[in-house]
Amino acid sequence: MLFEKLDLELPGGLITCLLGPSGVGKTSLLRLIAGLAHGAKGSVADHRATPVAGRIAYMAQQDLLLPWCSVLNNVLLGARLRGEATTGAIEARARELLARVRLADSALARPAQLSGGMRQRAALARTLMEQRPIVLMDEPFSGLDAITRYEIQALAARLLAGRTVLLVTHDPLEALRLGHRVQVMSGRPARLDAALEPPGEPPRDPADPALLTHQAELLKRLAQAREAP
Repeated sequence: MLFEKLDLELPGGLITCLLGPSGVGKTSLLRLIAGLAHGAKGSVADHRATPVAGRIAYMAQQDLLLPWCSVLNNVLLGARLRGEATTGAIEARARELLARVRLADSALARPAQLSGGMRQRAALARTLMEQRPIVLMDEPFSGLDAITRYEIQALAARLLAGRTVLLVTHDPLEALRLGHRVQVMSGRPARLDAALEPPGEPPRDPADPALLTHQAELLKRLAQAREAP
């Protein structure tokens, strides 16, 4: 059993980062919240006890861009799958998002023509195109080199400001740089520890001494989580 009496509260408009050992259930939790997995008891609702279905955007670890579509058409994919007419206004919004992620000049390129960092930026634009107030992210930057990852973390923090975000990561520094709250999941059935709340607003400077102090504490918690029954 992965979960039993697990209670996760996501503060509205803030980024919550979730870490924990592989196999503890982080991705399963994201999929349950997103409505992509079924069979578990319990509910997912907002503070008014209203279901959140239809208000969630999901960004997976892989960019999942369709190789036969242009970058622009990949960003427009959600609207097309829903049968919505891609009007001039909708396409203009997609192009605006591509400009914000610095891909305006690559709108008509195919994914194979892009670097890994450019593909992740395209996936971020596609996620934001959905205009959902809740965003779930499953290790979205894990496949990037250090410098590209650093840049896209900062970009994501700016573009996701004001949204309710749950970001799963294995990188303690990434969690502390981006999260308003950081929690560790451990054990079976899984449980959550008390949230760490790094000072300041994301994206934070990874050289900040306060952040490095929190990183030491977080590494200790992760080491304990690996041994948790």
